[in-house]
Amino acid sequence: MAPYVTPLLPVPTSINTEIHIKTPVHAVIFDVYGTLFISASGDISIAQKNSQTAALLKTLLEKYEISLSAPLLTDKVFQAIESDHAVKKNKGIDFPEVLIDQIWMQVLQTVDIKTARRFAVEYEMIANPVYPMPHLDETLKSLKKSNIPIGIISNAQFFTPHLFDLFCSAFPESLGFDPDLIFYSFEYGYAKPSLFLFEQAVRQLTQKGLNPIDVLYVGNDMLNDIYTAHTIGFQTCLFAGDSRSLRLRENDPKCEFLKPDAIIKKLNQLTDMIRSS
Repeated sequence: MAPYVTPLLPVPTSINTEIHIKTPVHAVIFDVYGTLFISASGDISIAQKNSQTAALLKTLLEKYEISLSAPLLTDKVFQAIESDHAVKKNKGIDFPEVLIDQIWMQVLQTVDIKTARRFAVEYEMIANPVYPMPHLDETLKSLKKSNIPIGIISNAQFFTPHLFDLFCSAFPESLGFDPDLIFYSFEYGYAKPSLFLFEQAVRQLTQKGLNPIDVLYVGNDMLNDIYTAHTIGFQTCLFAGDSRSLRLRENDPKCEFLKPDAIIKKLNQLTDMIRSS
């Protein structure tokens, strides 16, 4: 991952900070892409066809001795993902998630999962550059010190936990995230805005003596994050710190009249908000 890292800064938004927390917050669960990490694409993604990534992708294909052009390779990946989604939807999964390493094994026509994973990581870093959101480290340390359980519900792939190790020098569990409260879409086959991951989280939280209203969910997408978290009964916080990843979904009927319980533009605003809740 490291050779592809390019420092990124958030692009400011014009949304105002608002705090309307109903009850004290006893646990915090985060989205990853666009919330904890700046994401140039705004989410986890396969590269869309654009000139900015063409040269790097061409070099990557040459490195792995792949004869396909970058546009054709990308088309094949999209087709494989759509096919996988169709099969899973027929099985009753409302918003399916793929295993991207399996997709790459199929597209690259290899049985070597290590090669497929190495390629997938390099491709993702080119397609979707990421960088820590400002104040990430201090916010996580503050929450860890406060002994408030923190977790993750995120659309993710096998490489997502490694972003924490790359940028924070530790995997999530060592940064204070409760292993029982980490829900990555690729591990369950369901992606947001399905409620499935949130339902799994509620089960774990209940075992810890926490009700949904005790939990604050923080994310940058009004549908995937705020709508789903609100529906399951969590309090919600819209992270509006980067215009590239902010998804207001104003034309979606599910979000038309939906209001988050809080809006923040910097991660470290969470500390004071939770302390005063």
